[in-house]
Amino acid sequence: MKVDYHVHLEEGPYSFNWWKRTVRAIEQFIPIKLEPHSKEWMYEQTKIMNRRMGDGSFSSYWLDFYLQQAKKLGLQEVGIVDHLYRFKEMKPYYEKYMHLENDELGLLQEKWLSQVSTESMATFISFIEREKGKWEKEGVRLKLGIEADFFPGCEEELSNILAPYHWDYVIGSVHFYNGWGFDNPDTKDYFNKYDLRALYYRHFQVVEEAISSKLFDIVAHLDNLKVFGFRPNENDLRVYYQKIAKALKEHDVATEVNTGLAYRYPIQEMCPSPDFLKILAQYDVDITTSSDAHFPDDVGAFLDEARERLKESGFKQIVTFDQRIKKIVELC
Repeated sequence: MKVDYHVHLEEGPYSFNWWKRTVRAIEQFIPIKLEPHSKEWMYEQTKIMNRRMGDGSFSSYWLDFYLQQAKKLGLQEVGIVDHLYRFKEMKPYYEKYMHLENDELGLLQEKWLSQVSTESMATFISFIEREKGKWEKEGVRLKLGIEADFFPGCEEELSNILAPYHWDYVIGSVHFYNGWGFDNPDTKDYFNKYDLRALYYRHFQVVEEAISSKLFDIVAHLDNLKVFGFRPNENDLRVYYQKIAKALKEHDVATEVNTGLAYRYPIQEMCPSPDFLKILAQYDVDITTSSDAHFPDDVGAFLDEARERLKESGFKQIVTFDQRIKKIVELC
């Protein structure tokens, strides 16, 4: 089965780069057949973005592009898992655990949080549920998920946040170290403040806590701390890889091959690394495939390569979910 279980509808902050990237995505599905940089061409781009901004990301206009891409690639299931921090109701959760002090990092992150926490959870859920029937008729199953950040000590609070909703699956992820959002390009210089071996040791401790929390069906991009290429000798990390693999198996939690870092970040490597993936295979860990797409033209990106990596590492099956019930399916 071909699936993409980690897809986002929108992110932010809303820069001109975001505007250009959104136009470029739409042009993959509705080409503008006008001379580039002519007045008429710019007018057409403005019309496109007026509709996109007016309808928002929770609209059939936008989601239909994701469906077109899924059909083009022969995907049978696609899971939408917008970040928990996207939702205004969840902002207090992040305010509690992020570093938001009156210093350079805190002020930068406070601004970022205010720029991305713009949507309604109820609107998101009702929209995805409403669209499932259309996708089913087109031969693709649409799944409702969420990507929730795990912080040390958050278990009870996050459990209460997630409990009222009927997810197909819940993804847990670690994007923060002591409240620092380490995958934010604007904060990457903070890697220079840490000993990398100590940083990775603590990162994998937190990942292991997330796995054992019983909050998540999938724990995502296990080694995403490498995002900007700051990584010690990988031989020193294998002991952590083995601990994570053992924890995933022991707690019956799945993970993913996530291609997002391969095409969107400087490291240009999937998560997990090839060595890490082989260790996961040795422990017979449940796994699925994910593009971490944030735009419709990135749905399914590099997933053919991801499936080949899985086969080469010894995997013969992947997992899917429905109403938080795991299903084992053939890797094709």
